[in-house]
Amino acid sequence: QWTQYLAARIAVMALTSFDGDLNLRTAAHLGRWLYRCDRRHRHRTLAHLRSAFPEMTDARIEQLAIRSFEHFVQLLVEISHTPRLIHDDSWHRRLQLRNLSGAIELFNAGKPAILITGHLGNWELLGYLLAVLGLRLDAIARPMDNRLISDWIYGIRERRGMRIITKWGATDRMLNVLDTGGMLGFIADQNAGDKGLFVPFFGRLASTYKSIGLLAMDRNVPIICGYARRSGTQFKYELGVTDIIHPDDWQHHRDPLYYITARYMRAIELTIRDVPDQYLWMHRRWKSRPRHERLGKPAPAPLRRNLEQLPWMQPAMLEQVLDPGPFGADN
Repeated sequence: QWTQYLAARIAVMALTSFDGDLNLRTAAHLGRWLYRCDRRHRHRTLAHLRSAFPEMTDARIEQLAIRSFEHFVQLLVEISHTPRLIHDDSWHRRLQLRNLSGAIELFNAGKPAILITGHLGNWELLGYLLAVLGLRLDAIARPMDNRLISDWIYGIRERRGMRIITKWGATDRMLNVLDTGGMLGFIADQNAGDKGLFVPFFGRLASTYKSIGLLAMDRNVPIICGYARRSGTQFKYELGVTDIIHPDDWQHHRDPLYYITARYMRAIELTIRDVPDQYLWMHRRWKSRPRHERLGKPAPAPLRRNLEQLPWMQPAMLEQVLDPGPFGADN
């Protein structure tokens, strides 16, 4: 662990001794090299993009795949430079705020809320920026295997005022955050396994954790769907909100948990469609499949009813979700 930790610190020290914009260009070159060398993740990325954007040409799909690899390496560079480039005196020169009025009203009123985002843009930067802006945020994060690196990375965030909840099952801490008017942050587009809730995501059912919707329902708090994405090729970003799901929005639905989960995944999808090259297509979002797909059977009636009751669900979209066709073994 010490060897890995020292190697990481030396690498970051070397990176931050050079100009940040130069490092981003170097990272893009490394991303293109990684795309050529990493056959497994390259094939998975191409398969995911073809499924998500069937109308695109092969040339456009490959272009997005390469840019996604470039973005992934650039993300690592951005995390290294964040403490030096984003602080109280500089954030306004590097940050553009968009569509935040509803969220700011909740923040200023001191009301509790859940903030969700996906593996889009610079998801690590989102919580850091909110902390710089003086907003209280407790973020749920999976603990890293290397404790020294984990303490170092999470310590950077916590010095700005953001608090990290690293242990799964820390229910008491999460509930306390909401009960005391705080904001709880999640990365919400991770595969939740065979027991997750299967909701639409780019025309296919994707297993999604139930905990976010259950927390919102239990504490009657809104869910803010936000993002932080790169603007152009420099260290400049757009921080915005795609949707806010209020308790009144789900009160009269037959299955409120399904509606909440499907709606925030739709918000993440809409944001990705704006900048598909800044999404982590290589991660196994569609790995788990619903039981009826695994058994080769029609979709059960309750699932069909839940999908039909989504306000944005059109007949063609419904048929695509229920009969998506082959996708490949490595989802």
